[in-house]
Formats: sequence, structure tokens, C-alpha cells
Amino acid sequence: MREIVLDTETTGFEPSEGHRIVEIGAVELFNHLPTGKTYHQYINPERPMPKEAFEVHGLGDDFLRDKPVFAQVGRAFLDFIGDAQLVIHNAAFDMKFLNFELQKAALPTLPSARATDTLLIARQKFPGSPASLDALCRRFGVDNSAREKHGALLDSEILAEVYLELVGGRQPDLVLAPTEGKKEKTGQIDAAPEWRPRPRPAPLPSRGSAAEAEAHAAFLAKMGETALWHRRAE
Repeated sequence: MREIVLDTETTGFEPSEGHRIVEIGAVELFNHLPTGKTYHQYINPERPMPKEAFEVHGLGDDFLRDKPVFAQVGRAFLDFIGDAQLVIHNAAFDMKFLNFELQKAALPTLPSARATDTLLIARQKFPGSPASLDALCRRFGVDNSAREKHGALLDSEILAEVYLELVGGRQPDLVLAPTEGKKEKTGQIDAAPEWRPRPRPAPLPSRGSAAEAEAHAAFLAKMGETALWHRRAE
């Protein structure tokens, strides 16, 4: 199963008010493992950058002036995502901007069913708890220390790690090292280095209760000292 973990940066909150996408970042997963393929593109929004948006992502008019407009890169973006499921935090926000840009460029739009919303997953899994990307990083021990400002590719890399935790936990031992010469990037030539999940800085605490731990110990005692479980624990 191919999935694309995706994030965008914009000039504001509503495309209907003239706001546009200024950056797209994406990470490819296959069967919940990173392939090393990423997509990263800065985009000229064809309008001034509001001060409030600049303070969030740091992308200003001077930097974006010589970047391509969305119509010039929209087809390459669609080619990269293909028919993969999209994994997005607060998917409704990014999808409305992507479909606005795609429609404006006379390109096929994306049905809402293509998006898996990690914000909704987190709220269902941890009701009443903070579900922002930073809050989920703290919950799962995901390193987001490089996230001084929002950036589409960095945020998609961090979100990929959070997503793997939400659906069952990362398995770093199963990550396949890329073969030399096989690395592939799409979009901006200065795309970030190949990504792979980082190990947790500290193991997650046990979710078992004290009563469950006592019952487990009693069960092991009945098995005797020669039980294979004791050898596994050594």
C-alpha cells in the first residue's frame, strides 16, 4: 500500500479570500515503511505575503518571487502522488487549498476520500487530549527540535513518524536501507536528504497496570525456570 504523507504552507486560511499555497512537502511510504522518495516545491503565490503568515513559516516575497507558480508544477505534483492515499494533519485545510490550486490550473482535483486525517485519528484515539503535531510529538517521543518554524517538508517528515505511531508504532528494524544510486527526489532540486524514522530518544512507558504485571509474574512462576520466556528476557 502506497501512502503520501503531505503538508502545505500558505499565505493564509482561506483560498476563497485570495490566499494561496507557497510550499508543498511530501514523503512516500510503502506498507508503512519510508521509501526515501520525497517531493518538495516552493511556489510563487502571485500575491504579497501577509505578516502573520510570514511569522509562521518565514517564506517572504523576496524568496518566493523567482519560484514557479502552481500551474507550472501542478502536473508534476499529481504525477508524484499518483493514486496513493494522502496522509495529512487537519486534512480539510490542505485539501481545500490543493483543490483550489488544481482547479485554477485546470487540473484534476482530489476527492476528500483520498485523505487520511491524522488529526481525527489522534482525537479518536486520545479524546480530550491535545492533538496538535507538536503535542503528538511529545506524546510519542518524536524529535521535533528542528521545527523552529513551520516547513512543509520537515512537517511531513515529522508527521510520517507520528502517523506510524498512531497506526501501531514504528519498527526501525524493518526500515530498508536505500541502495546506493537509487535515491530519488521530485520537485525542488534542493529537497531535504532522504528520510527515515528516527529512533525514540527513550522507550515508551509500559501501558500495563500493576495488577497485570503481578498476574504475568505469577504465570511465569508456574511455567518454571526452564521456560523459554526466561531465556528471552535475559
